[in-house]
Amino acid sequence: MAKKDKVVTFGELMLRLAPEGYYRFVQADKLGATYGGGEANVAVSLANYGHDAHFVTKLPEHEIGQAAVNSLRKYGVNVDDITRGGDRVGIYFLEKGASQRPSKVIYDRADSAFAKSSKEDYNWDEIFEDAKWFHTTGITPAVSPEMAEITLEAVKKAKEHGVPVSIDLNYRNKLWSKEEARKAMSEICKYVDVCIANEEDAKDVFGIEAANTDITSGELNHEGYIDVAKKLKDQFGFDKVAITLRESINANRNLWSAMLYDGKTETPVFSKKYDLNIVDRVGGGDSFGGGLIHALLKGYDDQKAIEYAVAASALKHSIEGDYNLVSEAEVEKLAGGDASGRVQR
Repeated sequence: MAKKDKVVTFGELMLRLAPEGYYRFVQADKLGATYGGGEANVAVSLANYGHDAHFVTKLPEHEIGQAAVNSLRKYGVNVDDITRGGDRVGIYFLEKGASQRPSKVIYDRADSAFAKSSKEDYNWDEIFEDAKWFHTTGITPAVSPEMAEITLEAVKKAKEHGVPVSIDLNYRNKLWSKEEARKAMSEICKYVDVCIANEEDAKDVFGIEAANTDITSGELNHEGYIDVAKKLKDQFGFDKVAITLRESINANRNLWSAMLYDGKTETPVFSKKYDLNIVDRVGGGDSFGGGLIHALLKGYDDQKAIEYAVAASALKHSIEGDYNLVSEAEVEKLAGGDASGRVQR
């Protein structure tokens, strides 16, 4: 049996509390509890695709912390590098949008075990032993000033160990300001090989935006995004830049595609476009990242890689919860052109 690629992801795993269906917060008399978080979502995807996915975080030793750990172990994620301690599991509340009403997220994650963790909680030399990839997001350094320093240390250590680094810019204005994000991410991105962004991230974090594009109207200009990718590559020397392209018709229906830009050849490729009827869009970007990392580790060419990543993410939009619970075969079938959704018997 071939040895699995060890992939490390680093971030906060949170308790997700959400009303049933499309109930609003003010209507709900009960909330469903699941777990999720950007980098944990990527780890679950990679475990489902057959990788040795390691998730690094800090969680309390009490039962809620253990339930969070169990949610990852259930899907084959390696949890050996999770530090235990602290008092709080970060929480986010999700109200799913419908039609013209957008989804809403409320965070309750201040002073979580992860946010209050220290550099001593993470032995990066041990964590990166035999690793083939490291992934984190712009959410992690946004959690606290200390976590921004820890994230920078992590990407530096990854490069010392010769481990390729990917980052999803994932700007969250409820966690930090654009100025704080630009300062921290400008340092972190010096050590990144593959940058993942959406149509807003590059503008919010680095002030780089696509010309002749209005994300609220769903009008995207492909040439503008090629220019965004080139500017990101010129500033940081990225090997590749992936930009997801979401055209929001309404909260239930999106058009979904992406671009992958090769920094060495300055060549872009665009995926096919999917018309999505959304069940749950949270984790959609993370499922794209997991698919892209898998495809690059498999040595796919850029066109095949971007098709795989977008297909993986299209499937995630049909699944409740943060985690993308699909197999490699299911993604390959959709990426290969079978989008009928017909019953498999």
